[in-house]
Amino acid sequence: MKTFCGRANPTTGALDWVEESEEYDYHQEIARSCYADMLHDKDRNEKYYQGIRAAVSRVKARGERVVVLDIGTGTGLLSMMAVTAGADYCYAIEVFKPMAQAATCIVERNGFSDKIKVINKHSTEVTVGPDGDMQERANILVTELFDTELIGEGALPSYEHAHMHLVQADCEAVPHRATVYAQLVESDMLWKWSQLQPIEVDGNKLLPPPAVVKCAGAPSVCDIQLSQVPPESFTPLGPICTMFRVDFSKPVSSAAQSYTAQFKAQTSGRAQVVLSWWDIDMDPDGNIVCTMAPSWNYSDPHTYPWRDHWMQSVYFLPAEENVSEGEELNLIISHDDYSLWYSLTHSEQNDVKVAPFRPCCTCQAHLVWTRPRFGELNDEQRTESYVNALRSILKPDSVCLSVSDGSLLPIFAYLLGSKKVRRPFFFRVKSFISCSQVLHTNSLKHGVQLLGIRPEQLSLADLEGNQISVLMGEPYFSTSLLPWHSLFFWYCRTAVAQLLHPSATILPRAATLYIIAVEFQDLWRIRAACGTCEGFDVSPMDEMIQRSLDYRESLEAEPHPLWEYPCRALTKPRPVLTFDFTQCVPEQPVNSDGTVAFTGRGHCHGVALWMEYQLTEDITVSMGLTKPVREEGACEWNPHRKQGVFFFRSVREMSGDGRENLSYNLTFEPHTGDIKMNFSVTEP
Repeated sequence: MKTFCGRANPTTGALDWVEESEEYDYHQEIARSCYADMLHDKDRNEKYYQGIRAAVSRVKARGERVVVLDIGTGTGLLSMMAVTAGADYCYAIEVFKPMAQAATCIVERNGFSDKIKVINKHSTEVTVGPDGDMQERANILVTELFDTELIGEGALPSYEHAHMHLVQADCEAVPHRATVYAQLVESDMLWKWSQLQPIEVDGNKLLPPPAVVKCAGAPSVCDIQLSQVPPESFTPLGPICTMFRVDFSKPVSSAAQSYTAQFKAQTSGRAQVVLSWWDIDMDPDGNIVCTMAPSWNYSDPHTYPWRDHWMQSVYFLPAEENVSEGEELNLIISHDDYSLWYSLTHSEQNDVKVAPFRPCCTCQAHLVWTRPRFGELNDEQRTESYVNALRSILKPDSVCLSVSDGSLLPIFAYLLGSKKVRRPFFFRVKSFISCSQVLHTNSLKHGVQLLGIRPEQLSLADLEGNQISVLMGEPYFSTSLLPWHSLFFWYCRTAVAQLLHPSATILPRAATLYIIAVEFQDLWRIRAACGTCEGFDVSPMDEMIQRSLDYRESLEAEPHPLWEYPCRALTKPRPVLTFDFTQCVPEQPVNSDGTVAFTGRGHCHGVALWMEYQLTEDITVSMGLTKPVREEGACEWNPHRKQGVFFFRSVREMSGDGRENLSYNLTFEPHTGDIKMNFSVTEP
């Protein structure tokens, strides 16, 4: 049986549905899973173990036989903890077949097959009775069904069903309860991820469309490593509020509900963003707590337990609101069965009704532009670089064509050239509505024409008989996942080669792929083998993940926003491939190989890759490192684009004295637009 998988195609700028073997989807799901990250989360594992021991003790103290239901067992770790703590029997439910098979193997290897039954079903399909999956209802419910938003993986419906059909009325639950916290803040940095800001271009102010300003934005949560958002980048307008609690030991409802936290504004400002996270109490008394609070909420930030499977959430209010110090405010959280959203009212607005359904985008822009893309469009320094580059190349008779998704470059060109730039164009259909709104709001529809055709379909007639004198792009394409996927710009340039004026200017004129070997502070955990976890052998899971990585993923880089994941450079940045946009895409592959010396001491976890675009001879913009690497190796990364990361299978400790080298071999395949790569550590 075959399966269809979406893969970014740099040669067409599209997301192609490629036929793969049925094993591909299976292997990719395992390779990119968070199982290793969870098992490396020592704080989580210890708290669960403590909570399970306490729950088993409470049930035994009542003189009852201990029967545990473990929903979402994964590796079977929590079930093995329960049996070790004294449980008489455990039903371990896992819906993902490969993981259920791994759990069965792990349970057997650790000698618990007689006490743990792995059930490969969704919990709502499990039956109880003499002929059922479970012989009896459980009196301890153990689960790990949570995501960054707490309920996004369907925790509420699963708990609701379990209490009705699978557990006893007086059951113990681990975790016992969850508490959701929130803080209302003002943050220009974060708000720029949600709303298009006015942009200054050569004395002209480009205004965002009213439909975008009034839009509630994308409905999905923005989950990030909030610990990497510096406290100085936001101003708290109120205290950290307890929004609501869920007691998992009692019947749970998945019905939509709302809760309100009332408080006085601590300072005057603009209410824009809600920062949110949750805690889980593993016991009824709240003595065993696992918190998702960001590091800056700890009295000692160094004790913060890093994890990537649970992060923190950023919610954007439907509209920015001014608040005054001392003003009574109501912060309202609402949820359905899978998602949360926030709203704000003032104390005098008693008649304001809470939206029964989560807000959604009505302007289309939030469906086209991701939150990092909004941040990129609002980046003043970046805008200045492009404006300066355009100013240096535009001429009174320039005929411009722009190739990028949802780009403002053609508008910049028109504003800079006024009547000198005749008619900038772009043709990406996906961003048509958003761009049209910007043009209409700023009365520029007469100066910029939108063409809904692909580059290979473009003709001189579409250009009113004029050859292109300036071909420009950021480049940015919504289908791009890895840095080199934006090379679609190069393929577009090649497609319109016959329409270019002999002296045409290409912006950017070139792109360069850079590499740097790094030691990650924490990100290495998502790929590191576990071996044993809390005394249990989970190596079958390591083997399963490695097999899936070897299927294809270990030969590829994967995208990560490295501003969220601190790392140290162990080599100097090295340019490895340059793509000359003034020329057409070559017919033959382009290869680059060589070595770069390790100059930093530390553990080499992998290689980071990014693109830098040479707009003009003296203006370059980086999609990776934004500043030179500091002496101690600290890196600052572009927060608007994801960089590529190639993880090494095994970690090597580098002396940093120049004896070890990073060897690389990269090949650009023009027919696929992809880059094949291989990295290794060598010694002389």
